[in-house]
Amino acid sequence: MKKKIIAAITGIVLIVAMVVIYTIFKPNKEESGLTKVSLAEVTHSAFYAPLYVAIENGYLEEEGIEVELILTPGADKVAAAVLSNDVQIGFAGTESAIYVYDGGEEDYLVTFAGLTKRDGQFIISKDENFTWEDLKGKEVLVGRQGGMPALNFLNALKNAGINANEVNLNYSIDFASLSGAYIGGTGDFVNLFEPNATLLEKEGYGHVVASIGELSGEMPYTAFYARKSYLEENKELLEKFNNAINKGLQFVKEHDARTIAEVILPQFPDTSLDDLEQIVKRYMDSDSWLDTTFIKEEYFENLENLMIENDLLEDYVPYNDLIQNLSNE
Repeated sequence: MKKKIIAAITGIVLIVAMVVIYTIFKPNKEESGLTKVSLAEVTHSAFYAPLYVAIENGYLEEEGIEVELILTPGADKVAAAVLSNDVQIGFAGTESAIYVYDGGEEDYLVTFAGLTKRDGQFIISKDENFTWEDLKGKEVLVGRQGGMPALNFLNALKNAGINANEVNLNYSIDFASLSGAYIGGTGDFVNLFEPNATLLEKEGYGHVVASIGELSGEMPYTAFYARKSYLEENKELLEKFNNAINKGLQFVKEHDARTIAEVILPQFPDTSLDDLEQIVKRYMDSDSWLDTTFIKEEYFENLENLMIENDLLEDYVPYNDLIQNLSNE
């Protein structure tokens, strides 16, 4: 009798253990049957309209995916979140993946889909009349040194014929605090993404006077990446994610700014439809988005050249290691 009791208890323990193991290691499925994926986004901006179209139009759900957006200001922080397994996908500048690879990380970050192909910042000035020459001798809030926004601003300065040494570049203020610092009186100019740029303009703190992206050139400005091991183990899932983003890119190519703004408005509840339409049109006019998620090797080399020129990278890193397109060109 005692042996039967022990056997029964052992059986129960084994069943409980199996349930616990299954619960821990089973795919992250919601009751709806969707696979939930956490995505760290470097900022929340209409600059990323194709991503929000993919969410709001249900393209991700059609692929069986539910995305949890986690605002993570700063590409370095996005990379850290992916490396620590806090999120599965990072959405930031590809330069952060290059830094990780160049630092010797074995399970490095692999970019599998692109979204934007040029800078999405706008220069905010206290004076409505503006030329690039006006930046000489003035303080400009540019965000973190070595980050994609700062790098592209330096490239825009070069393309505008301005020596960066002639501008007082302030790298001391973190990405999330740029608006507040400028409102508080720091800096003569500040570089901001939308909707912050329009918000400051509407509140009377300055004027949107120039697009940095129009001068900074084409490169994988904002892209999706995952750890190398995660991509290898979940390639089918990420291919589905990629398909949804491509549908979002196709939508913004085929529709006007008003229609796009109407679709993504739920993502920006504090922005009016008219303002959002204006913001989307600015990004459309700047030719901000890729045609598909495919990242060309020449775009990647443009970024590497920029990093090497600014002493942030000693030599080129392999395109085929860091870029694994899940979409055809």
